[in-house]
Amino acid sequence: MNVLDSIVTQAASIVAIRKDIHAHPELCFQEQRTADVVAAKLTEWGIPVHRGMGTTGVVGIIKNGTSDRAIGLRADMDALPLQEFNTFAHASQHEGKMHACGHDGHTAMLLSAAQHLAKHRNFDGTVYVIFQPAEEGGGGAREMIKDGLFKKFPMQAVFGMHNWPGAEVGTFAVSPGPVMASSNEFKITVHGKGSHAALPHNGVDPIVVASQMVQAFQNIITRNKKPVDAGVISVTMIHAGHATNVIPDSCEMQGTVRTFTLEVLDLIERRMKEVAEHICAANEARCEFEFVRNYPPTINHVKEAAFMREVMGEMVGTANVMAQEPTMGAEDFSFMLQEIPGAYAFIANGDGAHREMGHGGGPCTLHNPSYDFNDELIPLGGSLWVKLVEKWFQTS
Repeated sequence: MNVLDSIVTQAASIVAIRKDIHAHPELCFQEQRTADVVAAKLTEWGIPVHRGMGTTGVVGIIKNGTSDRAIGLRADMDALPLQEFNTFAHASQHEGKMHACGHDGHTAMLLSAAQHLAKHRNFDGTVYVIFQPAEEGGGGAREMIKDGLFKKFPMQAVFGMHNWPGAEVGTFAVSPGPVMASSNEFKITVHGKGSHAALPHNGVDPIVVASQMVQAFQNIITRNKKPVDAGVISVTMIHAGHATNVIPDSCEMQGTVRTFTLEVLDLIERRMKEVAEHICAANEARCEFEFVRNYPPTINHVKEAAFMREVMGEMVGTANVMAQEPTMGAEDFSFMLQEIPGAYAFIANGDGAHREMGHGGGPCTLHNPSYDFNDELIPLGGSLWVKLVEKWFQTS
């Protein structure tokens, strides 16, 4: 692997930062300590810092030369509300909070790159290193944009990267087009008419109505949208009733919808509402339909994805740069890609063999209480960011 010697030399100190962040996880919009650590290091390396964007976001500004061109690199900082199973030295010190998605590692890789870029400045223009809060459901990218991220720090392209467990270390993946799905939630409250469970004809059973909806929603996936267009409707919660001999007045159902395009999302939302209302009407019930769009699909721009692939190929060989298999997981970097060109890539995190003694019994997969980021990725990811920056300014 073609990694930078200066980054390898500093890797141990960056690993120490990563483990410190892992031991002190903070949930979305609460990343004050993490932001303090990031800002302190950037300042130590002579990088001007802008703080407080999107509540706790940090933007480092690395300038060189006279060009007004600029590029952005983004890492997320927040942890998950999850109890860690690991007992190694850097395990979470905060009950019910854990870096189970590798955002500590993403932050470390970008810090590694920032340190090198600040020292060597082998480019003409400006690099914005963006440390974003609240990716895990809070929409931190959206909030940073609302606070003027791309107005205060205008840039021509932005890039992001996520570790991907299960793939062999030393490999990357990036592709044009949709690579992660939109994330959306729905809540439907069915209002019927309560009655004695032994006398159902005296009431309108909302549980029966809700059950019909669960089945009918799958017809939207199989019969309303094109078979080649991906989409998921999952009803994940149904709440109703408090007694075995009482038909309740109402039933609440909630779940998620995932798609790779806004067109399919529009179709699913419209048809779900129609199906819910018409099933209720057919059963003499009524419903309240709520649909919330959280994150749009993450859609890589063609030129920027191809450019990122080229840089990766120069580092690890083209055979080790895979096509991204689109995932129904969601990512709020999608908001940034709606604003300016860019790409979101995966860096392989291995199979979990890197974990120290004291790791939990579960697999090293994302959002798992036995997960830990593979520190072998720090020199590789940091070098990728540096090489991407230098090549971008040379060729764009």
